[in-house]
Amino acid sequence: MRPCPARALLVVAVTLLAAPLAGLARAEWPQWRGPNRDGVSTETGLMKSWPEGGPPRAWLFEDCGVGYSAPAIVGDRLYTMGARNDEEQLIAIDVATGKEAWQAPIGKMLENNWGDGPRGTPTVDGEFLYALGAQGNIICVRARDGSVVWTRAMADFGGKIPTWGYSESPLIYDDKLLCTPGGEEGAIVALDKATGKELWQMKDVTTGAHYSSIVKADRKGESECVQLLADQVLGFNPDDGKVLWSEPWPGMVAVIPTPIVRNNFVYVTTGYGVGCMLLEIGDDHSVKRIYDNKIMKNKHGGAILLDGHVFGHSEGTAWVCQDFKTGEAAWREREALEMGSIAYADDRFYCLGEDGGEVVLIEPSTEGWKEHGRFKLDPQTDQRKQAGKIWTHPVICDGRLYLRDQNLLFCFDVREGTAAEAAAGN
Repeated sequence: MRPCPARALLVVAVTLLAAPLAGLARAEWPQWRGPNRDGVSTETGLMKSWPEGGPPRAWLFEDCGVGYSAPAIVGDRLYTMGARNDEEQLIAIDVATGKEAWQAPIGKMLENNWGDGPRGTPTVDGEFLYALGAQGNIICVRARDGSVVWTRAMADFGGKIPTWGYSESPLIYDDKLLCTPGGEEGAIVALDKATGKELWQMKDVTTGAHYSSIVKADRKGESECVQLLADQVLGFNPDDGKVLWSEPWPGMVAVIPTPIVRNNFVYVTTGYGVGCMLLEIGDDHSVKRIYDNKIMKNKHGGAILLDGHVFGHSEGTAWVCQDFKTGEAAWREREALEMGSIAYADDRFYCLGEDGGEVVLIEPSTEGWKEHGRFKLDPQTDQRKQAGKIWTHPVICDGRLYLRDQNLLFCFDVREGTAAEAAAGN
């Protein structure tokens, strides 16, 4: 039978149309600090400068509850946590409309002078979603409707709530969920992500829980994860919890920033006067300290490695650009913006001031602070504790910038050309 010419042309046309679309994977931010836990988005087509007043706001959701949880975004859903009516909840929001889709209970609200409610970011893994509340309750739910699959508590593993609440964002590694209950029964634990059953607990490290999150190492030929604890930074095998290497760390008060891992190098930083350190890890798990200085003392706003330099705020000093390999400062900026958090997308850093809510767009330059627009969050919450500030990190995903101030979750359209269209009334 000869093919119908019209049908053949239709098949060719559909194939040609589908070919470019196949490469257009929708941008996602499925966990704390993005796909690789490094604060970096790889998407393009975003504004390189902002108009006066900032990018146009797409929507504002005003019922997140209290807390500092940042959003995770996959497909048409955004997931965050908040405390409403004295209960910590996992909340799903439609990214197109800013309307709530569902909520799932996590546990009783943590009360704290620096701010009540949850701190970590949910983790999305396929059809499932994982979240750790500030009291140490961890849940697995189905992403489609929030139905609970299993629950555990850090107390099940000997964990005790740290001073400012559990703030870690759980990491999924193959079939395991990794998190840090801390304490005498073992600092780190692996759970079966499908059932919540304990697979192993790291018995030979008993440091109490602080506030950093585990990251995957990208070293070749071996499974490895890295965690920063109050007294050490360590690499471990996620399959069995065996410690592969460890280096002392003089953590003070609160150890918060996520480690930066690049090939055989591990960079850590902490505020409260501690500083930063770069380690080189040998193939035999030997540890060489490259430098240890106070150029970067990042408290909790995060530091980002880009093109051989680390960018972030150094407590009590300034915004800093630091050479990753040497530890030397390329520049410091003391006046442009108060201490705050940072994220990156499409050749720009998005910096958020923790006191006044100023949002600033800058170049990733090694020559100095080069600003390309700013605006101020408006409105701001009336539910923040007196000691609390705007500590939720910015998130950039699928052409949108997400910012949170307690119960208020902002969504701004930062796609290239959007500002001009908005000004023209389109």
